[in-house]
Amino acid sequence: MNNIDGKVAYITGGTKGIGHGIAKTLLNAGMKVAISGRSIKDAEKVANELGPESKVLGLASDVTKPEDEAAAVAGILQKWGQLDVVIANAGVGIFNPVDTLSVEDWRKMIDTNLSGAFYTLKAALDPLKKSHGYYITIASLAGTNFFASGTGYNASKFGVVGFTQAAMLDLRGHNIKVTTIMPGSVATHFNGNEPSESDAWKIQPEDIGKLVEDLLKMNPRTLPSKIEVRPSRPDKK
Repeated sequence: MNNIDGKVAYITGGTKGIGHGIAKTLLNAGMKVAISGRSIKDAEKVANELGPESKVLGLASDVTKPEDEAAAVAGILQKWGQLDVVIANAGVGIFNPVDTLSVEDWRKMIDTNLSGAFYTLKAALDPLKKSHGYYITIASLAGTNFFASGTGYNASKFGVVGFTQAAMLDLRGHNIKVTTIMPGSVATHFNGNEPSESDAWKIQPEDIGKLVEDLLKMNPRTLPSKIEVRPSRPDKK
């Protein structure tokens, strides 16, 4: 896997934010990239902006639906005949105290952030076994650090970290590498933020992209299975 030129990656939630930053980086590194989002119109628009049709594929998929993820993987295999890297990036955050957090919002976070990562992996397992590929989840420092009004988000991200680490133990015998990346503050549109110059201190989406590229190029004998990444100099308000 350390030679990634011509390899195929699938990134959920790849139309913006961290997923978009990873997609750009991997394309520049010579890979072919499929990105998914809930809207096929948005996914295809972003795919067209990222690169030529021969290199980029836009797909519609709701990661809370296993059948959508199965269809997305089938579309990738139909186009390129292989799948080497899968990045479960799609996520949502809703922050309210536990006494006001709705059942609907709880389910939305668990279904998207945690169950979605599982459905994505399940859909991609056979081609990843064939390619001796790489599965990466984008978790969060919220997967190890709890905070007020974070019950649903913390639960989902703690779950993603545990799920990914256990999957790593299950899959390394199939020569599939598995890593979870746990970012701190990233300059994205997450939780209604509008990225601006005031976000310059934060991790940038392309920084996560470079981290993913470095993981893919690492010697096959070495596996960084869990990575915490944070701004080097936090903003002082």
